[in-house]
Amino acid sequence: MTEAILQENTNRFDDAFDRIKKSTGMRTQVEIAKMLDIRQSSISDAKRRQSIPDSWLIKLYQIYNLNPNWIIDGEDPQFLGEQRGGALQVREAGDAYGRKPKHYQMPVSAMSVEDHNGDGWKETSIETVTVPEQFHRPSLLIVRMDENDMEPLIARGAYVGIDKDRRTIRSGAIYALDMPVEGLVIKRLLHDAENARFILRSDNSAYTDQTIAAETAVERVVGRVAWVFQEI
Repeated sequence: MTEAILQENTNRFDDAFDRIKKSTGMRTQVEIAKMLDIRQSSISDAKRRQSIPDSWLIKLYQIYNLNPNWIIDGEDPQFLGEQRGGALQVREAGDAYGRKPKHYQMPVSAMSVEDHNGDGWKETSIETVTVPEQFHRPSLLIVRMDENDMEPLIARGAYVGIDKDRRTIRSGAIYALDMPVEGLVIKRLLHDAENARFILRSDNSAYTDQTIAAETAVERVVGRVAWVFQEI
């Protein structure tokens, strides 16, 4: 069983690194290390840890607009915003061709709570947005980001698509959580197994980390961030 899990993790890292190579048009570790402004040995270290570092994801987003979720899991869309910086569109087999895509008019919810009586956050529509077919799913929740704590990845005012069916926590991924008094918050969750807790981290370094007990985090997760619509 351990060997099977190790093989799965290895494949996941290799797949993610392959997506980086294909989308940037780079073929060697030397080229990628230079682009990321890291030592080549850092790539070997990351592969040994079976983890794509957050600093890589931020750099690839800043240069190419590549979606971190797409890099890690192959989860569409490939780009957060327009394709840029010489990035290459990576097409998976079976992409629709020659068919006019559908569009869905979807409600957008506020992230704040209407009152502070302890009832928790509720979906409250404040506007609507048109969502292309490839970004739609039955379990979709859309909110408008009301803070800048996840910049530069998610800007204030961005439309954030949240998949409510994806509530299992994967350390390092970004989730929406229902927090007391605060309402809905969007944070990167990092598992601190030694202290049986999760760290709620903002991508904006001006904000300090928060922590929450592991069992409480599971209860408060509304869903995983699937995509972001925003101006660049």
